[in-house]
Amino acid sequence: MTNGMAASHVHVVGVAGVGMSALAQALHDAGYEVSGSDRYIDQGQDLEVLHRLKLGGIRLTPQDGSGIRADTAAIAVSTAIEGDNADLLRAQALQVPVVHRAAMLARLAAGRRVLAVTGTAGKTTVTGLLGYLCAEAGMDPVVINGGAVINWIAPDRVGNARKGAGGLCILEADESDRSLLAFHPATSVITNVSKDHFELDEAVSLFRAFRGQTAEWTLLGPQAAEVLDGVAAERLVVERRADGNWFTFEGVAYPSPMPGQHNAENAWLAVRVARRLGIAPEVLVRGLSTFRGIHRRLEVVGRRGGITVLDDYAHNPAKIAASWRAAAEESACVLGVWRPHGYGPLSLLFNELVDAFASVCRAGDRVYILPVYYAGGTAKKTGDAERLAGVLAERGVPARFVADYEALRTELGAVMKAGDVVLGMGARDPELPGFLRSLV
Repeated sequence: MTNGMAASHVHVVGVAGVGMSALAQALHDAGYEVSGSDRYIDQGQDLEVLHRLKLGGIRLTPQDGSGIRADTAAIAVSTAIEGDNADLLRAQALQVPVVHRAAMLARLAAGRRVLAVTGTAGKTTVTGLLGYLCAEAGMDPVVINGGAVINWIAPDRVGNARKGAGGLCILEADESDRSLLAFHPATSVITNVSKDHFELDEAVSLFRAFRGQTAEWTLLGPQAAEVLDGVAAERLVVERRADGNWFTFEGVAYPSPMPGQHNAENAWLAVRVARRLGIAPEVLVRGLSTFRGIHRRLEVVGRRGGITVLDDYAHNPAKIAASWRAAAEESACVLGVWRPHGYGPLSLLFNELVDAFASVCRAGDRVYILPVYYAGGTAKKTGDAERLAGVLAERGVPARFVADYEALRTELGAVMKAGDVVLGMGARDPELPGFLRSLV
């Protein structure tokens, strides 16, 4: 996974982020000298991801420009990095090239056969599961994902990037900033298509453009096929057994390793791709049986006193509804916590979010809305989080706005009982997973 710059120095800005930490590891695996900065380092926050990166050979620096040298080959940034960032200004002063994360990944993947997975929802799970299945089949792929495969987490590995010596590179392509168009893969997967970061017609155009850049074949999930091509969506029939959920493909029964109908559909899609790659059914059954899931994708972070606590990355209406339904399969009462990950997305999707919560929240369930997570920058601040709780209450949904985690702990402590599921949902905020773990 080289491009003529091996052993050069690359600095990764925002290295604690799930996408940037994967890039930093992939760069290091490819032989680069890698440093990384993050505002959490400046704030002195003790994050597990930073410990793992440091043990893995990534040099951590403050986000003050000090990590960039005159001989730095490039700095890698995401769309979230704003123009007044100290690292960015230092790179510009030293005339160090600034490369977007997706473009850097495309460079790293040059020379390998790329299989890119994208879609509005499910792409992280499908990418991780497919990468794991291919690894279990002996293909030794490079995998770069937007979430950590729990099987791959180690003291010196975050779990969202796999070092491989094979010719296949499996990566997650992000549509949120259109950076999926940086890739021209050999093959691709589009899980589904819905309104999220863009209005639906814009999302459709974007995914069609991505499919047009795929050299050989694109496998569409059933919903994506319906939206992009007008093909009637096939509904997967899931058999619920004592040992979990199972589905059938080409006459073979496969276990679904993660809870929920949507995760069975993700596993089904991964199996369909793996069969196209020539992996035998018995290898896939064995791989599915040992797959432990994706970090923060309906991850069980603890059980105590008959209460189960789940941590999930859900941040748009479709993901929230799917995760809630999966949690509801396990309990008569779901205590759902959601932290909006940005003012813009909350405003764009406000009505859809109201409908999503109203459609899944049962009479005995409860919804707790936290304030919008603010990561800094020039976003226009609104009071939509508090308004969301109010509108939900008007719709008859038992929803409350809670000002902070201390208030949330008090609220949950007053109502939690044996048999309940606490479902924490939200992207970006590193405090949310820690809070959920602290409950147990």
